[in-house]
Amino acid sequence: MSKHTIVVCDHIHEDGLNILQNTEDINYVYAADIDKTELLNVIKDADVAITRSSTDVDEKFLNAAINLKAIIRAGVGYDNVDMEGCSKRGIIAMNVPTANTIAAVELTMTHMLSCMRKFPYAHNQLKQDRIWKREDWYGNELYGKKLGVIGFGNIGHRVALRAKSFEMDVVTYDPYIPSTKATDLGIKYTNNFQDILDCDLITIHTPKNQETLDMIGEEEIAKMKDGVVLINCARGGLYNEDALFNNLKSGKIAMAGIDVFIKEPAIDHPLLDLPNITVTAHLGANTKESQKQIAIQAAENAIESARGIAYPNALNLPIDESKIPAFVKPYIELTQKMAFLSAQIDKSAIRSISVCAQGEISEYLDSLNTFATVGALTVSSGDEVNYVNSKFWAEEKGITIDSCEVTHNTSGYSNKVTVKITTEKGVNTISGTVFDENVQRIVEINNFVFDIEPKGKMIIMRNNDIPGVIGEVGKLLGDDNINIADFRLSRGKDGALAVILVDEKICSNTVKRLENLEAAISVAYAEI
Repeated sequence: MSKHTIVVCDHIHEDGLNILQNTEDINYVYAADIDKTELLNVIKDADVAITRSSTDVDEKFLNAAINLKAIIRAGVGYDNVDMEGCSKRGIIAMNVPTANTIAAVELTMTHMLSCMRKFPYAHNQLKQDRIWKREDWYGNELYGKKLGVIGFGNIGHRVALRAKSFEMDVVTYDPYIPSTKATDLGIKYTNNFQDILDCDLITIHTPKNQETLDMIGEEEIAKMKDGVVLINCARGGLYNEDALFNNLKSGKIAMAGIDVFIKEPAIDHPLLDLPNITVTAHLGANTKESQKQIAIQAAENAIESARGIAYPNALNLPIDESKIPAFVKPYIELTQKMAFLSAQIDKSAIRSISVCAQGEISEYLDSLNTFATVGALTVSSGDEVNYVNSKFWAEEKGITIDSCEVTHNTSGYSNKVTVKITTEKGVNTISGTVFDENVQRIVEINNFVFDIEPKGKMIIMRNNDIPGVIGEVGKLLGDDNINIADFRLSRGKDGALAVILVDEKICSNTVKRLENLEAAISVAYAEI
């Protein structure tokens, strides 16, 4: 079995390293402790590299990494990655943007509470100055205050929910989400930015781009209430720092809680001299739990990209992920996985690939088509097919690419995507959806209903619906020392379909023995 080489260039949590070390088709190289000059010799063999802020993915690095197909930045920021250089060389760059979500949410709440109760200053008076003066520290309560949340993504919506539990009046502004995403959670939604500026507290949770840089400046602050409290645990520069300083100094802004600055480290920043600000040194991801999740996600994403299965949170794909709503991204990944699975169920020549969508996701059919094509062709073409050349590959092979938008959503799901792949032997149709918290699920395979995570080693077995089949399958796999992790069975008028998740890789002899069972109609083995 050929192995994919993944080089870990910087320190990550041991749980991520263990995943790499225990994955049979991965050659894992730990290079976090070597000199960065020596790393250039190690990286030449890498299919995928995992980095953090200590390794500059610059021209020297990219020139040395002659076999590199993908790079994972284990964290949110990627300022140290030469994105243009990666794109020119066909290297897909990814980050891990959601693993620190809870850490950032809780830090936001920490700053909010600290600002309202002036906690750091009260603490320092007692702890450092040894002064007991309770009368100096009459703060304010969150209860009953109006909170404006700018940006209602992974972090913003969780901050809103936690604020709601404090019985705050919460309103959000985010032109890139459907209003129902907020209102379904009991949060007010507005498309009038003045509604945010009228709030008692404002917290911002947007990416930093041309649209959001200096989003809050002198003009916006002038329209706010006197004594407003501002929080920024997202990106430096979303609040204009000069305007922030001037209005904190004048008292227009009563307090600010700031974790991020335009230039870091910000050890000499004038904001640090003010008596009405709580500051932290960009600690949004600094919890043990988030570092563990970052490492796990980085390792899993590295394995998927090494295998050519998926490229989660890719930063330099033909589509600009920053310009599409957050809810679209997991559907794009799911669509590629479903196509990849379908092509493994039937490995014969593909004649056509079709994607149908119901719900809002249908507006992004072009992107879904691209990813489905890559997923389907990866099984036969491996690393040679990518997001740029997939349609050319399809044309060369005479494969028809098609899509359809279902006008009336009758699926029972908010959004549903169906991948239909026609081969010279037949047709396979797989449908999926995404639930809250970006939970991807396959919900139908060839009209059989399921609830399956698109992940792992699986046997897909079509059989006649007669007694004893499960027992026979279990015994056969047990005899071959194959441990069953999960057994999902769906029954229909034309028989039954089983999806059996297993811990070990299945060899062709085991597949043949399953095919020889009296009840078996077809058996396929797939890995996602």
